[in-house]
Amino acid sequence: MVCARLKPAVSGLEQQFPGKVTARNVDASDPERQEQIQALGFKSHGLVVRSKDGAMLFKQADHTVDMATLESALRQILESKG
Repeated sequence: MVCARLKPAVSGLEQQFPGKVTARNVDASDPERQEQIQALGFKSHGLVVRSKDGAMLFKQADHTVDMATLESALRQILESKG
C-alpha cells in the first residue's frame, strides 16, 4: 500500500522539478520490499531521495514525511549539483 497522503505529492515532484526529478511510488506492503524498508530504519514506510547512482541523499520515515522539508532538501540537493 502506498501512503494515500504521499502518493499524489510524490508524483507531483516531477512537475515541480521538471527534468530534474524522477518520482516513483512503491508498494510498502509488498513482501519483497519489507527488507528494504527495515534496512532504511522505517517501521512501515517512508520517503527516500536517491541520486542517479542510487546513493541515498535524504530520507524521512513513516508518517513524519513533511513535503515542505522535502522540497527544501530537493532544492538544496539540486543547487549543490549545479
